[in-house]
Amino acid sequence: MPQYLVELYVPRADEGVVERGANDAQRAARELTRDGTPVRYVHSIFVPADETCLLLFEAGSVDAVREAARRAGLETGRLTEAVTDLGPEGRP
Repeated sequence: MPQYLVELYVPRADEGVVERGANDAQRAARELTRDGTPVRYVHSIFVPADETCLLLFEAGSVDAVREAARRAGLETGRLTEAVTDLGPEGRP
């Protein structure tokens, strides 16, 4: 299943946003899946020095992830397809 990365701006002073955002993303993915659109929240990475949080999802389309982010109340900066593992020949 394709993977997508949602990039969020998170001020260092409000690191609690990362945990709340991840929890809300998980909830929204479960709701969408229950409603018939498979979406899986995989994990998040917070980079405090860059004030950036990256949330990784698996879904059939970018629109499904966009809807998960909307339902989670996430103010997305960028949403792009991602490749997290490359095989021995550099292919997923």
